[in-house]
Amino acid sequence: MVDIFDEVDEELRAESAQRLLKRYAGVIVAGALVVVGAVAGWQGWQYWQAKQDAVAASAFVAAATVADSTPAPDTATRGNLIKTFDALASGAPEGYRTLARLRAAALKADAGDMAGAAALWDQVAGDGAVDPLLRDLAILMWAQRQIDRGDPARLEARLKPLTEPGNAWRTLAQEQLALLDMRQGHADAARTALRKLSQDVTAPAGVRSRATALLSRLGA
Repeated sequence: MVDIFDEVDEELRAESAQRLLKRYAGVIVAGALVVVGAVAGWQGWQYWQAKQDAVAASAFVAAATVADSTPAPDTATRGNLIKTFDALASGAPEGYRTLARLRAAALKADAGDMAGAAALWDQVAGDGAVDPLLRDLAILMWAQRQIDRGDPARLEARLKPLTEPGNAWRTLAQEQLALLDMRQGHADAARTALRKLSQDVTAPAGVRSRATALLSRLGA
């Protein structure tokens, strides 16, 4: 008797499943198509993104190679490089967009366009989507170009956070603050900062060397 009931129960379940399949076949097919379409769309977007990255990488590397191999480019070459980096800064994927803004800013500063350069550095520094390392680098690059004529209070306010322990640009920021002290006639403060830098084994060799040379100029 038990086997008969089991067989009847199985047949009833089969019939129920068939009725449900007929009733919702359209919904099931539509759902499957949506899933397939989503997967295809995602793969297509990834392909497009990879292609965009490759195009941006090629253009950036080509322009950077020219810039690095031409320390003092003529006006035409510098102008072409700025146009290339500006185009990448406005249309390239995020990583290359940030690097392009930094390169364009440096070239504009070299060409005397400090307003244009500062605008790009400020864009990078204020962009929350950019890696903090590059945001801080933008601040440092801005300060290096302003250290001899920029507002001392503003320079100090922007450089101080970069001197915190663990910051990758700590010693370079301390160097700029020491230069700012020298500019303002704060010789004792400059000597103290430079002496610490010259003895800081974690500082790059170039920073320690420059600190020692500046100490000599200050008679220390």
